[in-house]
Amino acid sequence: MKLLNKITLLVLMVPAMAFAQKKQITLEEAVMQQRTTLGPKRLAQLQWVKGSNDYSYVEKNVLMRGNVDAKTASPVCTLDELNSMIKSVHGDTIPRIAGIEWKSKNSFEFTSVNKIYLVDTKLKSAVVTDSSTIPADALVPEVGSVGTAYVLNDNIYVDVKHKATQVTTDGSRELVYGKSVHREEFGIDKGLFWSPNGNLLAFYRMDQSMVTDYPIVDFSEKPAKDREIKYPFAGGKSHEVTVGVFDITTGKTIYLKTGLPKDHYLTNIAWSPDAKSIYIAELNRDQNEMNLNQYNATTGDFVKTLFTEKDEKYTEPLHPIEFVPGNPNQFVWQSRRDGWNHLYLYKVDGTFVRQLTKGTWEVIDVAGFDAKAANIYFTSTINSGINRDFCVTSVATGKAKRLTSGDGVHTCLYSQEANYFIDNFSSLNVPNVIKLIGLDGKEKQTILTAEDPLKDYAVGTTKMFTIKSKLGEDLYCRMVLPVDFDSTKKYPVIVYVYGGPHVQLVTNTWLGGGDLWYQYMAEKGYIVFTLDNHGSGNRGKAFEQATFRQLGTVEMQDQLSGVDYLKSLKYVDADRMGVHGWSFGGFMTTSLMTRNAGIFKAAVAGGPVIDWSYYEVMYTERYMDTPDQNPAGYKTANLLNYVDQLKGKLMLIHGTSDDVVVWQHSLMYLKRAVSKNVMLDYFVYPGHLHNVRGKDRVHLMGKISQYFLENL
Repeated sequence: MKLLNKITLLVLMVPAMAFAQKKQITLEEAVMQQRTTLGPKRLAQLQWVKGSNDYSYVEKNVLMRGNVDAKTASPVCTLDELNSMIKSVHGDTIPRIAGIEWKSKNSFEFTSVNKIYLVDTKLKSAVVTDSSTIPADALVPEVGSVGTAYVLNDNIYVDVKHKATQVTTDGSRELVYGKSVHREEFGIDKGLFWSPNGNLLAFYRMDQSMVTDYPIVDFSEKPAKDREIKYPFAGGKSHEVTVGVFDITTGKTIYLKTGLPKDHYLTNIAWSPDAKSIYIAELNRDQNEMNLNQYNATTGDFVKTLFTEKDEKYTEPLHPIEFVPGNPNQFVWQSRRDGWNHLYLYKVDGTFVRQLTKGTWEVIDVAGFDAKAANIYFTSTINSGINRDFCVTSVATGKAKRLTSGDGVHTCLYSQEANYFIDNFSSLNVPNVIKLIGLDGKEKQTILTAEDPLKDYAVGTTKMFTIKSKLGEDLYCRMVLPVDFDSTKKYPVIVYVYGGPHVQLVTNTWLGGGDLWYQYMAEKGYIVFTLDNHGSGNRGKAFEQATFRQLGTVEMQDQLSGVDYLKSLKYVDADRMGVHGWSFGGFMTTSLMTRNAGIFKAAVAGGPVIDWSYYEVMYTERYMDTPDQNPAGYKTANLLNYVDQLKGKLMLIHGTSDDVVVWQHSLMYLKRAVSKNVMLDYFVYPGHLHNVRGKDRVHLMGKISQYFLENL
């Protein structure tokens, strides 16, 4: 009987012993290794090899190459071999293989210290291409088929056959050439655009001399110095943008006659296949009317408006037109005109042909056409708002079909030449699986199955589910339960919030899209909860526009629905709830602590917007109109009006060099708190921009963790 009891006790101890042997995630690991050793294994620089049925990737500084018909990949070259090649032509070496782009089936290009190298994998040799004269301190190099354009000392240069030509001469802090404009809204991420034939370069010219100067203080010098930036406040003067076209054959520049008013938005630049026309999605300052305009690329003359899109709230072009290959008379346009982002086929004269996709789901990204331009491939939310699937639709009929299977996020690379796509798949419990799939949806081979990177660690369970909003719509939620969770106990909760447009935090990907810091806090005995409220991304126009002219109000209603759900759980300690967010999430955090005071015991708001009239023109006026147009909305959203309603512990954090949500936001809040005799905590990160990056982020997350550990 005693022996039986000992055996029983030993059996019962095994699971506990196994758990005890699991490692705990340290804060440093959670912050610095979540995308490396503690993230799912991925294949770096995975891409198709141009002109072949091959794909390539980099693993342990070895360039590997596989084929659709081969089960394994083979080495192309090692880092040492590549350094030997490039050292023979220029003397440089590189620390790792990065940024390669295949130019043919046997050659690839990469840039190092602004030198562009072309490597022949057959001859095992390298040459420096035409861009050898680009200075090391040049910015935003844009490689074309004939030459390379770049920005140096605020001016544009074009390098052709080792000869640099200066395109502009009057560039300055106030007159910006060749860079992204409009604060990188409207899908804009660059300022140089080569024509298809490579002979013409379109570029942005941004005059911001009329825009408010704003001081950013550099504390790294003695005495501290003022670094002036241009910051266009909502309702104030906005910069004026034009588009120039430089002809490398004549050396002349013309400007498109985009007309008045000067402060409208010139977005989504696209060239016609014959390089004779430039198309621009032009948006008025109110952002409720968009004209797709055509210009003559030689004279700059306005040709015509192909069509106009209007919206009583706002319309937001995010993608340039895409011409149908082999048919220069047709193009595809992305629009939310029916309430969801879909594809529309047009003729170049502006005649609408047909809608190519339709349904209560969003097109996320267009991958391209097949060789005959009969079908177009794209990624969408066709299966669910939290999933991503690779799909195809017929250009002739507009009939769409899902090509991927399995609920989760499919991130796909399409090859027109190989007639295959590479599917990077992840879901809540699947770290990463990479497969080669035919255009019929049938799997050809598995390239990688990643192991669970946290298999040796004690982690909390992550759950995904929906709750209903007060408007009756599904709200996606993610919850991380404490390690060694016991439903008979009560646990404190941290609500992590963002809530703003274009962002979706809850997705059916590894750990539900969550951060390893959530797991770190789960080790400490916390539940971490996240909800995507109205206004957040990829749920359709009505879901996003529900917050129009009243930022913070509807979003808080949804977040409070999440709070009500949490309070309904027997294992949640409703007296120990905290909230944390950054940027728009900092605005939401501070709103929840004051406009709905008493619900949360402690909060950390990072880089918070406090008064929307102090935020930038393009973003703020889209969602709030101007302060003059919407004084009531700005007043309601202004968190300075609620400082004295604060209950509980609140810490504000800001980077002193923040040029997005300027430091003044939280300083104003701090000053108001002092004047109202309201106690709050405050911490700054000297020299950091809108977020805290690098090794200092460990300190930041340690500060946030400590605050919750002490106050919850």
